[in-house]
Parts: sequence; structure tokens; C-alpha cells
Amino acid sequence: MTKRLQAIGNSAGIIIDRPILDLLGITQETDLDLKTDGKRLIITPLASERSGHGRLAKVQARALRRHAETFRKLAK
Repeated sequence: MTKRLQAIGNSAGIIIDRPILDLLGITQETDLDLKTDGKRLIITPLASERSGHGRLAKVQARALRRHAETFRKLAK
């Protein structure tokens, strides 16, 4: 896949297609690490725990497990 930089104000950006974002699990809220080896730009999504999304999912799952019976009773 070939891309060109696009002007964004005084900077430049690259549009990443939705299938690639989905494959990598990247959303607009995902923090990205940018680095270079001198010849290439390397963009890496940071671990979801760092951005808080993974931690929230773990807390939600734990709450659902701990209070499953209560939730079942409330649903009736």
C-alpha cells in the first residue's frame, strides 16, 4: 500500500484506512508511540492498559463476576 502525506495546518499527516486500524485495534483514543531507526517511521499502538481501556474492561468483568447474582435478581 502506498500513501502520501497530506497537509494538516502547518504539519502533515497520513490517513490510515479503517481495515488496518481495526486489525491493529487502534481507535482515535489510542495512544501511539512514534520512533525512527533513521530510515523508517515506526508507529506502534501503546498497550491498552496504558490508555485505560484495558484496565476498565478488567474492572467491568470483575464487577460482573462478583455481582452476577445481584444483576440477575435486578433483571427480573
